[in-house]
Amino acid sequence: MLKRNRMKHIVIKGARQNNLKNISVEIPRNEIVVFTGVSGSGKSSLVFETITAEAQRQLYDTFSTFARSRLPKYEQADYDAIHHLSPVIVLEQKRMVGNARSNVGTVSEISAFLRLLFSRIGTPSAGMASNNFSFNSPEGMCPSCGGIGNVHQLDVDKIIDWDKSINEGGILFPDFKVNSIGFKIIVFSKFFDLDKPLKQFSEEELNKLFYADSEPFEFVGGENGFNANFNGVLLKIKKGYLNKDISSLTEKRRKIIKQFITSAPCQDCKGSRLKKEALACLINGKNIHELSQLQLNQLLSFLNDIENETVRTVLEQLRQRLTNLINIGVGYLNLSRETRTLSGGESQRIQLAKQLGNSLTEMIYVLDEPSVGLHPRDVHLVNDLLIKLRDAGNTVLVVEHDPDVIKIADCILDVGPKAGVNGGEIVFKGSLKELKESGTLTGRFLKVKIPAKKNFRVHNGYFSIENAKENNLKNVSVKIPRQVLTCITGVAGSGKSSLIHKAFLKKYPDAIIIDQKPVGKSIRSNPATYTGVFNSIRNEFSKSNKNVNPSLFSFNADGACNNCKGLGFVLMDLAFLDPVKSTCELCQGNRYKNEVYQYLYKDHTIVDVLNLTINQAISLFDDKTIVKKLTVLQEVGLGYLKLGQSLSTLSGGECQRVKLASELHKEGLVYILDEPTTGLHMSDIARIVELLNKLVDKGNSLIVIEHNLDVINNADWIIDIGPEGGIAGGEVIFEGTPKQLQDSEVGYTSKYLKSYNCTF
Repeated sequence: MLKRNRMKHIVIKGARQNNLKNISVEIPRNEIVVFTGVSGSGKSSLVFETITAEAQRQLYDTFSTFARSRLPKYEQADYDAIHHLSPVIVLEQKRMVGNARSNVGTVSEISAFLRLLFSRIGTPSAGMASNNFSFNSPEGMCPSCGGIGNVHQLDVDKIIDWDKSINEGGILFPDFKVNSIGFKIIVFSKFFDLDKPLKQFSEEELNKLFYADSEPFEFVGGENGFNANFNGVLLKIKKGYLNKDISSLTEKRRKIIKQFITSAPCQDCKGSRLKKEALACLINGKNIHELSQLQLNQLLSFLNDIENETVRTVLEQLRQRLTNLINIGVGYLNLSRETRTLSGGESQRIQLAKQLGNSLTEMIYVLDEPSVGLHPRDVHLVNDLLIKLRDAGNTVLVVEHDPDVIKIADCILDVGPKAGVNGGEIVFKGSLKELKESGTLTGRFLKVKIPAKKNFRVHNGYFSIENAKENNLKNVSVKIPRQVLTCITGVAGSGKSSLIHKAFLKKYPDAIIIDQKPVGKSIRSNPATYTGVFNSIRNEFSKSNKNVNPSLFSFNADGACNNCKGLGFVLMDLAFLDPVKSTCELCQGNRYKNEVYQYLYKDHTIVDVLNLTINQAISLFDDKTIVKKLTVLQEVGLGYLKLGQSLSTLSGGECQRVKLASELHKEGLVYILDEPTTGLHMSDIARIVELLNKLVDKGNSLIVIEHNLDVINNADWIIDIGPEGGIAGGEVIFEGTPKQLQDSEVGYTSKYLKSYNCTF
């Protein structure tokens, strides 16, 4: 019998996805492979849009047609050949999509084992199965709130304008606005006087208008008439909205319903979501809801005190899964914490810890910057889990900038040399030692670090916070110096955000927050429109073309495609379902009508210009105003973005830097930045530190929540929160300069800062 050869590499030939330049590469299997390079170099194009997408597509192709119709669609990536793929598990830095029924306990599967434990040894048991302890099953959910914990009620006075008639729009709920389908059904039913003010309706008329249940009527008269059923307005709203978990609705429908309801904790279960029989069942004096409210490290301690051989296997599973979560730095969470409230980093770590509980091998795990949002202490915990995944016989592919993650790689692939059209090549493949001597941008910056600040600014007064008790803060009082760069540090869950985003903003609401939330809600926004540079660009086109109207070069005005109105796509409304988006056939997604293409600026159409990166556009234009505004975006490390790229496609870190660019010229303000180094290559960190100092030099006060040790090294003042996360945090454990912090040997930040500075 022939011995099968184990496949040693994932082989890729001729990859051309996005900016990839026909690259061919062999990626070792069963190793930790880290992909490095500046933002926009092509790392994600290779790892996510080529390897991951193709593995998913080929896997889904093995399913039935029925199954494929209900799965995400993956277009074939642009490549010549790919060999030796395995199924891919993607662990991204994205918030989990979940509803009120999805929490840490359900996604980690710990709640399932906890329910099993209660069904086996809880007292009094009354012979209950594990489902009797689940708020997601009919056997266990509170009958009053359906396992949600809150009760929602329609506010009739918000739905009805009693002074108006039906024809005048007296029903305010959008589904029944004048000329809508809901409105027409009311009209064709002929049950009501459409011109009588609703306040004059009799009790019988109101009862039918609100609560009629499938009352038959003839929809239209004549030979083409057909029978239909009329359902009351409030009944339809309840069935369409309130009989579902509101958080599971689309964002659009959530916004609608929230205007017309009142919500309050369920009086029967007091927010626990469970039936009283489940709550009466105890283990060592606590019910399952009380255990779900404990921090994970507290829950582990509770379970360690249980000695019962009949549930030994269940306890082993619970302890192991909890230990994995605690070891990865999220022990401050509890099982009841809803997944939609978790940060992207917390979501990724929970998914990562969960994978250690399965027995899969020869899988490909793909992670996108697992270090983001993590204190250096917690980065090492993540590294330990990555090593365990590899040692279990899997391939681990990591896109990363953090040197501490890069150091554990068995193989490093550096993509570049730069971003956009200047990237898309494999510029290095090998070990960390070899990378440092390679001369690539990543290699050079692994050998050097930004010099630590030695001369610290003198503050000009203080912002004071007294007796802060938000979340886990323990009666904290602290003074934050004015007109200096202050860095708030501490491990995840220690209370940094509670101190600044809660306590500080409560007292100083005028502070400007430069966070990672989307830059704008409009799908028409892009870097050119957001910065205002698009006005100047349109004027340049106008001057180059005999002063035609500048609005002709706007996809929001005269230049817009007549078919899609400048959106680039057409929405098909499917009534109660989410609309379907398809590329506009007339303009092919370019947004402009054909006549605009005859007007050129230096042989470029306006569409060509919007497809340029910021770096390319700087070279194209001579106008100083345009160059100045674009240079600021370049300075914050966004030169690889296209001028016309929708802001909705930007990552949180990119959104934050766009906002930072728009603020650099202002003076005398208070700014709060939350991890401005997110997603940045090491070569960009120095630039960000320089920009932060520019803001302070203009007389601004700058408060930065940050884990990056180069930023911490260059602050004027440090406030370290801790010592741990959750209930073991919430205290100010250090205040002073970075040098004083390093010498203090107090807390984790001091330890890792000292180690970092001694390494170079």
